[in-house]
Amino acid sequence: MAKSQLSDAQLVDKYIAGDENALAILIDRHQSKIYGYIYSKVSDRDVTEDIFQETFFKVIHTLKLKKFYSEEGKFLSWVLRIASNLIIDKFRNDKKMPLKRDTEEFSIFSNIKDTSLDIEKTLIKSQVDIDLKKIIEKLPHDQKDVIMMRYYSDMSFKEIADFTGVSVNTTLGRMRYAITNLRKVIEKNKIYLPS
Repeated sequence: MAKSQLSDAQLVDKYIAGDENALAILIDRHQSKIYGYIYSKVSDRDVTEDIFQETFFKVIHTLKLKKFYSEEGKFLSWVLRIASNLIIDKFRNDKKMPLKRDTEEFSIFSNIKDTSLDIEKTLIKSQVDIDLKKIIEKLPHDQKDVIMMRYYSDMSFKEIADFTGVSVNTTLGRMRYAITNLRKVIEKNKIYLPS
């Protein structure tokens, strides 16, 4: 069996036994989700890079000391908790809370590009993106987190459930409530969503 087909737990065991390549496979496997999660919280590429690297320094340090994470088979959740703690530490040290702002480089609602959009449609879409972001910010914390993890970090509902420590059904329920709440606010405020 090729190493790339091994489970996360098997790769961690191989890394602890001295196989450096096993960690490289784990990083490659989960890099985009971890990076996306961090970026969704800090909205700054340089800070994201720093926290991403520091996260894996901690992962390596912990595994080298043979202090294995307690939730066997949940490597991604464990790494995301480390990243989350580092984000909290970063903003605690900076004495400010992270701001989630769209930039020219990234917008949660601008992942699909349509090159045929004219200027008017682009402006409308930009305003809708801004409106939706404001609405998402007003959702209850647990609903907002599910939307952020699902759409910013591209995490599966199982991964979100593992990370937040709730069941998949609870996670799905939070997403359903979030979408229902978003629809109510959109209808109440007569926000036009172009197709």
